[in-house]
Amino acid sequence: MADSPGHPTTLARRLGTSDAVVIGLGSMIGAGVFAAFAPAAKAAGSGLLIGLALAAVVAYCNGTSSAQLAAVYPTSGGTYIYGRERLGDWWGFLAGWGFVVGKTASCAAIALTFAEYAAPEGWQRPVALAAVIGLAAVNYRGVTRTARLTRVLVTIVLAVLALAVALNVAGGADTGSHLSRWAGPSGGWYGILQSGGLLFFAFAGYARIATMGEEVRDPRRTIPRAIVLALAITMAVYLTVALSLLLVLGPDRLAQSAAPLATAVQAAGWSWASPIVRIGAAAAALGSLLALIAGVGRTSLAMARERDLPGWLAAVHPRFRVPHHAEIALAAAVGVLVLVTDLRNVIGFSSFGVLTYYLIANISALTQPPEQRRFPRPLQLLGALGCVILVAALPITAVLAGLAVFAVGLLYRGLRLALTARPT
Repeated sequence: MADSPGHPTTLARRLGTSDAVVIGLGSMIGAGVFAAFAPAAKAAGSGLLIGLALAAVVAYCNGTSSAQLAAVYPTSGGTYIYGRERLGDWWGFLAGWGFVVGKTASCAAIALTFAEYAAPEGWQRPVALAAVIGLAAVNYRGVTRTARLTRVLVTIVLAVLALAVALNVAGGADTGSHLSRWAGPSGGWYGILQSGGLLFFAFAGYARIATMGEEVRDPRRTIPRAIVLALAITMAVYLTVALSLLLVLGPDRLAQSAAPLATAVQAAGWSWASPIVRIGAAAAALGSLLALIAGVGRTSLAMARERDLPGWLAAVHPRFRVPHHAEIALAAAVGVLVLVTDLRNVIGFSSFGVLTYYLIANISALTQPPEQRRFPRPLQLLGALGCVILVAALPITAVLAGLAVFAVGLLYRGLRLALTARPT
């Protein structure tokens, strides 16, 4: 796709390996680490550690599939492009539609989560809207600014998590009584699987690296390396946080907490650290939102190029080389959502969409010929099977909501194709 003078159609390759890793970390070590462990504990009790391991294995398998595909198709759109190229247009559309719709809802949920931590009572919605506008403006100014701000936010979040874990370990005087209640997962194997599906929500951000493949330098080398590095760091962080929460709170109290890390530092005797944890949670939410806006904008760009979304969204800014129309439309949609509804309970629905997205990625990677293969085929089979199992274990309301969203998307594309094929 060649650029015309003054009217570029492609994005600029400005991100190195460290930038890509930081964007992946900002996507994954976000609001989920401050919120996802409570519903996982409710589903599985101490079995959430098994659920976390399951989510990590599935995430790794999916990550290697995305890395293998991105090395061959280093363009914006991620699994939307991979599905189209390897399986057909409808499969690609399903992946792209689920990602754009599901993650638009997630953007609104994360903006409200940020405002819950950062705004006084009664000001949550205006502050959430301001966050959306501000981060959209950062993305609008170019991908390097996105990477710089993400680096700052990730540094803050990791520092806060390190402090919280250290305080939990130092002050967890009642550890023995909590360990005694770890004898068996309270939710059985179904609860463990459900916790794995919920915790997978917190790993899903590594897709942002592949989605932004058109802006990475030396993508065939950079993207696979960045995905594996970001996943490995995130897995280590999540395991450490989960262990510290269980040691201090135990599974029962963890399941009842709306803000587990803040509850844990208070229970460990460090109540002065609770505001610091809130700052970390707010920064994590901002990091997630920033990366999501970038990722949804790039997938919308790819879909608009193929006319699966309105062609107006395919515009690329001549100076900043970003999909500025797609980002403006996304900011407007998310802004409306944060003002009129509360979507903070969409973890299950988002997990359904993301797991479907990666199921298509794994199947796409399975079809690649030997000369394109970087990872063993059994990893893709295991990833696909893991996605199906975790989807089946999600709450039924999440599954039904996800199926409804995909049905609307398929109807939309069918009607659009029928109208464009009609003779004039």
